[in-house]
Amino acid sequence: MLTLAGLFAAAFLSATLLPGSSEAALAAALVSETADLVPALIVATIGNTMGSCVNWALGLYVAHWRGHRFFPIKEKDFARYEALYQKYGVWSLLASWVPIIGDPLTVMAGVFGTPLRLFVPIVAVAKCARYLAVVGAVNWAT
Repeated sequence: MLTLAGLFAAAFLSATLLPGSSEAALAAALVSETADLVPALIVATIGNTMGSCVNWALGLYVAHWRGHRFFPIKEKDFARYEALYQKYGVWSLLASWVPIIGDPLTVMAGVFGTPLRLFVPIVAVAKCARYLAVVGAVNWAT
C-alpha cells in the first residue's frame, strides 16, 4: 500500500510543472514486485491525470490575467498558440504524455477554456497509454 501511495505522489507531482519521473517510479514498483501490475497502472494513471488537472486549473486562473503586464505570454505569441490549439482542438491533449510539451499543453487547455469533461478522459487515455508502454518495456527487459 505504501508503494502505491508513493507511486501516486510521484505520478501526481510529475504531471505538474514540477520535474519528476513517474515512469521510473512505476518501473521500480513493478521490477521490485512491491505493487501488482493493474493497481499500479490505475494508481499511476489517476495520479498523473489529477496532476494534469492542477495544470488545467492553473491555466484557467492565469487566463484571467491576460492583457496584464505580468501575463507570462506576449499577446502575439498567445494568438499563435491559440490558433494552433484551435486547429488541433482538444485532440492535441493526446500528446499530454510527451515530455517537455505535455505539461504546458495541459496548462494551455485551461487557458483556452477546454471543458473539464473533455479534458479528463482524453488526458487519462494519453497517460494510461504511456504507462502501458512503460509496462511493456519493463516486461520486455525482465
